[in-house]
Amino acid sequence: MRNTFLLNGKETAFKPGQMILEAARNGGVEIPTLCYLKGTAPSGACRICLVEVKDARSLVAACSTPVTAGMQVFTDSERVHRARKMNVELLLASGKHNCLVCEANGDCRLQDLVYFYKITKPRFAEEEDQYPTENENPFIVRDFSRCILCGRCVQACNEVMVNRAISHGYRGAESKIVTGGDTSYLNSECVFCGQCVEVCPVGALTEKKAKGMGRPWETKKIRTTCPYCGVGCQLWLHIKDGRIVKVTAVEDAQPNQGRLCVKGRFAYDFIYSEERLKHPLIRQENGEFRDASWDEALDLVAAKFKEIIGKNGPDAIAGVSCARSINEDSYQMQKLFRAVIGTNNIDHCART
Repeated sequence: MRNTFLLNGKETAFKPGQMILEAARNGGVEIPTLCYLKGTAPSGACRICLVEVKDARSLVAACSTPVTAGMQVFTDSERVHRARKMNVELLLASGKHNCLVCEANGDCRLQDLVYFYKITKPRFAEEEDQYPTENENPFIVRDFSRCILCGRCVQACNEVMVNRAISHGYRGAESKIVTGGDTSYLNSECVFCGQCVEVCPVGALTEKKAKGMGRPWETKKIRTTCPYCGVGCQLWLHIKDGRIVKVTAVEDAQPNQGRLCVKGRFAYDFIYSEERLKHPLIRQENGEFRDASWDEALDLVAAKFKEIIGKNGPDAIAGVSCARSINEDSYQMQKLFRAVIGTNNIDHCART
């Protein structure tokens, strides 16, 4: 039997073991979801991706239901949209989803679904806040009143980054996402890679430094390479008025595949430090520094190298290549020391 199924009446190919959600996307049909995270085990937590399957007793979650040959799937029926809309309303009632003051306004999947289903007044009463907002660490704000318990942050921490700092806690109405034994990020095993912020579909997890710096529609994204090490992780710089307001990873880009470390994601404001050198400095005999041109500084370094080599030989000089350098620069550095200066005293600063 051919590996095809009927998707809204159209014969569509699928791969063995593929879930309805993935097969539908490959077939050009987008099914909304909040909990699905590519590359992790499907959880079926949000119930937004419900679809109708012929002869099934009830609607099924597209993210966790495998496709079988000949299966008939309907993603756009009245029954499907009625169920999705009700689930969106239930999620709205689960916390405080005031878009006017939310940092995720304009980049929120729940907000998109509310707009799509034209929900102007949820039919369910809004729940009271159970847990206070966590704001004590320098990087991440956790607003539990906006959390929809989709579990994407848990999957990102455990399956993508494998830090195992975040998990589900408690049961029933008291359910929440916890770190450690329900402690703060700051006191847990969190390494602040920020992957949880990256995958949060709502405003429950936001970057602290980016708060109030600009709405998504006010910024433009520029792709670049992370400057911190030689791995070459791909970044999106979110720019407003010529300044970086936050950094996110480029999904599906090599080599990081949408992942970043704490430096790549959060340590970008050093470029605006007033303590950065803007021109070369030369130390004078009295110990004070004075401004110098690049030509003067480079001539002085070359002259000192020649003096040391003439007096003590080339092995009296050693070089350390920067971990932030690209491969070509590191190659030129070692070529300078081995071929020009005549020493093999060249190493890498990450070697500690």
